Amino acid sequence: MLLLWVSTVAASAIAAPTPGTQEQKLQVAQAPNVVLVASDSFDGRLTFQPGSGVVKLPFINFMRAHGTTFLNAYTNSPICCPSRAAMWSGLFTHLTESWNNFKGLDPNYTTWMDVMEKHGYQTQKFGKLDYTSGHHSISNRVEAWTRDVAFLLRQEGRPVVNLIPDKNRRRVMEKDWQSTDKVTDWLRQEAINYTKPFVLYLGLNLPHPYPSPSSGENFGASTFHTSLYWLDKVAYDAIKIPKWLALSEMHPVDYYSSYTKNCTGKFTEEEIKNIRAYYYAMCAETDAMLGEIILTLRKLDLLQKTIVIYTSDHGEMAMEHRQFYKMSMYEASAHVPLLMMGPGIKVNVQVPNFVSLVDIYPTMLDIAGIALPQTLSGYSLLMLSSEAPADEQMRKTQRQPWVLSEFHGCNANASTYMLRTGQWKYIAYSDGASVHPQLFDLSSDPDELTNIAIKFPEITYSLDQKLRSIINYPKVSASVHQYNRKQFIMWKQSIGQNYSTVIAHLRWHQDWQKEPWKYENAIHQWLKAHPSPVAVDNNRTFSRYV
Repeated sequence: MLLLWVSTVAASAIAAPTPGTQEQKLQVAQAPNVVLVASDSFDGRLTFQPGSGVVKLPFINFMRAHGTTFLNAYTNSPICCPSRAAMWSGLFTHLTESWNNFKGLDPNYTTWMDVMEKHGYQTQKFGKLDYTSGHHSISNRVEAWTRDVAFLLRQEGRPVVNLIPDKNRRRVMEKDWQSTDKVTDWLRQEAINYTKPFVLYLGLNLPHPYPSPSSGENFGASTFHTSLYWLDKVAYDAIKIPKWLALSEMHPVDYYSSYTKNCTGKFTEEEIKNIRAYYYAMCAETDAMLGEIILTLRKLDLLQKTIVIYTSDHGEMAMEHRQFYKMSMYEASAHVPLLMMGPGIKVNVQVPNFVSLVDIYPTMLDIAGIALPQTLSGYSLLMLSSEAPADEQMRKTQRQPWVLSEFHGCNANASTYMLRTGQWKYIAYSDGASVHPQLFDLSSDPDELTNIAIKFPEITYSLDQKLRSIINYPKVSASVHQYNRKQFIMWKQSIGQNYSTVIAHLRWHQDWQKEPWKYENAIHQWLKAHPSPVAVDNNRTFSRYV
């Protein structure tokens, strides 16, 4: 019966009737419920061996055993708002121009949930969304806009740990638990009574590091905070101390990131191990919230009627490559978890294909049997995870053997582009000429410590040409540069005479206030070096950067 249902859904995704017809509404009424849980900053490598051996994640393991795990899932931009914009739009970052944590989607943008609601699904969202424009602190915005300025400023508090010495304290991230409670209450009180299928979204803050209040009004987020209850789930002896390159050997963008994240100083092995242990403990608490949803679905006899998807917006460096946080194309930052289970989904299967967050949009519509728009950047995951054999037209829809990720925000002083394909990870910067690229062979160098771009020029050239065929990245970088200057000038003008005072008290204030004129002059020279940016054309087409 399940196989028949999935076959119907798969076929209709290709040859669906006109949206909104009676035939399609009937089909949606017979489709499964969908629950998507999206956490923040979860390293995807923890969802499969050997990474999963360092912390107990019983409900992720439950999803692994009863569903499909995607071994090579990546974010399309390793920072909160742009990555979530990709997930909700199904489009690459440069197509929506979701450049940083302040510039995401328009609040009225039509998401996959809007489409599913239009076609008969009951819809509900809880918790963290963070995919539209206008969010995050002034510091975060100004940091992104001024990343091309010729200065180094420590923008984050030094990463630290904080422990609640209570072996019974389960609810550490209270806000997330409250969101989880709202989900379980909604399932018990409302969803159980629906005659139509529902799609439910839960966004979690964990395991994102906590804000450090000591950093002032526009604090950074650099405290790894947990309780003894969750720390007890971590195999402390199994924690790997990452190898670091010497500061003098670091790639210039990596050095900039490490400095602005306040990680170029000395760290003891115990400090590093504790940061990683506390982070893993925060992942365990995240897993427990996922578990509350799964258990509630099971108790209400909804689990067998519901496809459950778990993913994250990006990973967490947790002191790999002398960094914490994200904003990097290294595996710890760019590799995300992606698991699916439910009716018609393959059980206990690990899929090696390259997938990314833009695949969520077509997957959601495919589950519901809704025709897929031809403009999407991603592909339905059902082609890889469904028990049903693909029909002839489905087989003709070839998934590309690569993923694209790009980053244009703060803590990196150049736009960054990653092409992941086969054994290779190719990372290009800026215009492709002013900053040298990186090439890693993950089959022999999983820790990404040896840049072989110069050693293998033919491979580097070939991958760069492939990247340029996907995205005109020098043009995108120039557009981002123009956007950053325009936004900074507008902000500066809005501050007026208070500009010097305001900018001196942003998150970087400790460095700035030592030599304020030096930093103000650097910004002045940056603005003076180029003509004033022209107004952005809001009618630009998606083909501009392709």
